[in-house]
Amino acid sequence: PLLILSFAVAVLVTLPELVLGDGFFNLLNSGAYTLIAVSIAMIIYSVVDLALFRGLKKLSKRTKSEMDDNIISLVHGSVKIALFVLGFIYVLNIWGIEIGPFLAGLGIAGLAVALALQPILSNIFSGISVILDKSVRVGDLIYLGADTKGKILKVGLRSTKIRTFDNELIIVPNNTLAESMIQNVALPDPKTRATVPFGVAYGSDIDKVKKVVLKEIGTLSDLDKSEDITVRFLEMGDSSLNFKAYFYVVSFDNKWKAIDEANTKIYKALGKNKIEIPFPQMDVHLKK
Repeated sequence: PLLILSFAVAVLVTLPELVLGDGFFNLLNSGAYTLIAVSIAMIIYSVVDLALFRGLKKLSKRTKSEMDDNIISLVHGSVKIALFVLGFIYVLNIWGIEIGPFLAGLGIAGLAVALALQPILSNIFSGISVILDKSVRVGDLIYLGADTKGKILKVGLRSTKIRTFDNELIIVPNNTLAESMIQNVALPDPKTRATVPFGVAYGSDIDKVKKVVLKEIGTLSDLDKSEDITVRFLEMGDSSLNFKAYFYVVSFDNKWKAIDEANTKIYKALGKNKIEIPFPQMDVHLKK
């Protein structure tokens, strides 16, 4: 670009010294200004590419987010197209071509394209807003409505892919994701609370039950020890005294494993300590 710019400037400087016909002079003059416009556009693009986009790419590598790469690629292409269009319009003006009708036609065409692509553009901007808002990230476990739940597999420009617990893929348009109420289990941090209900027979020592269960919960492998463990006596049910144990695990990924481990330990500990676990029963009285 710098060589082309230097050549064009040199042509403009020497043109007044040359004896040329008006037609040839205007042709060389317009050609020189065209080269200058193209060179400046190329220089601007190079500066923006070096200073801005390469810095953003380095930042994207640090965040390890594929969505950042997609946004940078989209903006990069948009800037390239914008510079090309502006440069092309300026070149037309240099050559004395009326650009008013061209701009009007370009505006109408742009409006038609925007209307045709409205759903796609809505999903793209929704995806950008979701990733900038950081409401969902790749790997997060989310609940989207009553029927959609799973881990975020990929946040794309048009849609978000969710993998369910049954290893099924759900593709949700970003517009739907942005407008829905989302329960993100991974936020504000990965740890989550687990609840284990259990019951013991009437006549059991309540304090002993709590002590035994608290001890067993404290030995769980994925337990978050920075949070308190709680065992509550909730109600006197039809066939049992009903309790619930509450504890936190270090990550939502380990929640169901921890619940399984807790149920196993509680069952064994109650049996070992001679605390009866009742089963539902019904008394039927027959009258003659």
